[in-house]
Amino acid sequence: MSKLEGLKFTKSHEWIEFLGGDKARIGITEYAQEALGDLVFINLPEVGDDVTLDESFADVESVKAVSEVISPVSGVVAAINEELLDSPELINQSAFDAWLVEVSDITEQGELLSADEYEAFIKEEE
Repeated sequence: MSKLEGLKFTKSHEWIEFLGGDKARIGITEYAQEALGDLVFINLPEVGDDVTLDESFADVESVKAVSEVISPVSGVVAAINEELLDSPELINQSAFDAWLVEVSDITEQGELLSADEYEAFIKEEE
């Protein structure tokens, strides 16, 4: 895995990068995109939508399945990565560069893992 420094992870295979203040970017991990296979469609929330800790805020569709993306925080969608709407395969090319949403006004966060803890968790799942 690359670009893990500064990221936190969930056991449902999302990553979160805190940008300072109460803003963060969320995406899916390399492990998740590899498990899904080639992504063909992504459904993202609208700017201004609320996201809730441990609830789905988006879904990604691959040639294998549709998978929900679970929010590691509660807050408000401040931006979406519109490039992914036309090119969801960018997640397959670089999962840690292809953020899905930016969330602001974060009011709570769930249990987050460090990169080392997440890698250990993945090894347990395999």
